[in-house]
Amino acid sequence: MKKKLLTLLLLGVFALSFTACGSDGTEQTSDTEVSMSETGISDIEVSMDGQEDSDMSQAANEDEAVQEEAADTSATMGEQNALNAADSYLAFTAFSYSGLIDQLEYEGYSAEEAAYAADNCGADWNEQALAKALDYLSFTAFSYSGLIDQLEYEGFTAEEAAYGADNCGADWNEQAAVKAQEYLDYSSFSRSELVNQLEYEGFTSEQAEYGVSAVGY
Repeated sequence: MKKKLLTLLLLGVFALSFTACGSDGTEQTSDTEVSMSETGISDIEVSMDGQEDSDMSQAANEDEAVQEEAADTSATMGEQNALNAADSYLAFTAFSYSGLIDQLEYEGYSAEEAAYAADNCGADWNEQALAKALDYLSFTAFSYSGLIDQLEYEGFTAEEAAYGADNCGADWNEQAAVKAQEYLDYSSFSRSELVNQLEYEGFTSEQAEYGVSAVGY
């Protein structure tokens, strides 16, 4: 009887121990499932946000393309031809904004067609001023102020002309020397007359003195 009672007690202890282990296992499994569930939801939300950003960016690009196409198709035949002509002019020489309009109007385009072409040709007018400055300096000498005056005469704004003169890389002393030699090549000058002529061209007194000395005066 005592053996049977002891056996029953041991079985009871074993059963309680097994039940406790089962409970712990169940709780661990539940925690793991919650963690995996939360991670899955987070990943899905990030993925959906990224897709939404991508879709919005693509939609914006498509809208921009549609707007550009609409602008192209809204141009009249005269405006489109004026734009083609403007592109051709700019391919071989530099123009100011107003100078390009004047040239197109000279070719027979209306003021509206010429303005449309100048507005839509994509030219950087500062860079056009610089290109024109380099064109001038390739065949004759200029002072800094003389080059700015010439660019403004061509229709560039004061700011655009200054950009051209500031970035052309000219050595203004050497420009004075070249200009002094140009004068002497076609006429006779006294030293003081030559200095005065260079100053009249916009060279500073120091630049004029350098130029006259450089040609042997």
